[in-house]
Amino acid sequence: MGSEDDATPGLDLARLRPWLAQAVPGARTGALTATLVTGGKSNLTYRLTDGGASWILRRPPLGHVLATAHDMGREYAVMSALADTPVPVPRLHGLCLDTGVLGAEFYVMEAVEGRPYRTAADLAPLGPGRVRRISGALVDTLADLHAVDPDAVGLGGFGRPEGFLGRQVARWRKQLAASRSRDLPDAEALHAALEERAPAADSAARPGIVHGDFRLDNVLVDGDDRLRAVIDWEMATIGDPVTDLALMLLYIRLARLVGPGIAPDAGDAPGHLTEAEIVDRYEARGGRDLGDLGFHLGLAAFKLAAILEGVHYRHLSGRTVGPGFDRIGEAIHPLLDAGLAALKER
Repeated sequence: MGSEDDATPGLDLARLRPWLAQAVPGARTGALTATLVTGGKSNLTYRLTDGGASWILRRPPLGHVLATAHDMGREYAVMSALADTPVPVPRLHGLCLDTGVLGAEFYVMEAVEGRPYRTAADLAPLGPGRVRRISGALVDTLADLHAVDPDAVGLGGFGRPEGFLGRQVARWRKQLAASRSRDLPDAEALHAALEERAPAADSAARPGIVHGDFRLDNVLVDGDDRLRAVIDWEMATIGDPVTDLALMLLYIRLARLVGPGIAPDAGDAPGHLTEAEIVDRYEARGGRDLGDLGFHLGLAAFKLAAILEGVHYRHLSGRTVGPGFDRIGEAIHPLLDAGLAALKER
């Protein structure tokens, strides 16, 4: 969707201006311009500016979209609930559920000044000391999130924690099937193993707020190495928070398996906490029993494989926005192998 004065995919400024004028009083919408910041793999993120102030707009990706995978209301609700907690989140300006404006639901929030570090090359100039401080703060923030009582911040009905892990196993198999373009026998093997172990893992879980995709490039860090905002809450829910820790660890492993071109390799930067240090620091700050961490790592691999296969599907259909999608498909096989191997861990 676009107009003569808007060449930005997925964002029609002519239709956005009246809505933004109501949501952000004082915004000079006549001078509004937009730039696509990230796109394709996840929800699309745009930076809006009127020449003075700036905002961030989030909307679902273009093209093939899996059901429930890009719910703007979920992101908005969880960030609203966390506004007065130790977890840093952006200030929100408004949620639009009228798909007639941009062709999809969207919301607008403040443009937090900070950088999402993705690669070891991004972090290396900071030096090992600063990298260690940032990676430590990342783990502390995750533990702080998991320490928030969902009921106390109005998120008691945000998810169904009972049977959460079993539903996750079933959900990601369904999502994988929805993007099916080839046979993946290792995915079937991993799913069967996870399905068998899920009931025991579920019975040991203590519910909390789950981000769903917690990693360093989903956090904005300022020039003083402070974590200013956790972003990308599209998969947030109430369930077993250890799934967040496992996915963060799996991203570090994935970068070593397939290279930084596909997975973020920030975990390889000199000074970054090791996997053992991450686990120890998380346990010390959050006090959670990690239980069957091998199961959680296997589930993380299965979940990420389903997500990447969805991206691969959209790429094959020519429905992705932005570069870097042509190698996504090849990452699935080592990822599934890693998931099967992880099931043998503690």
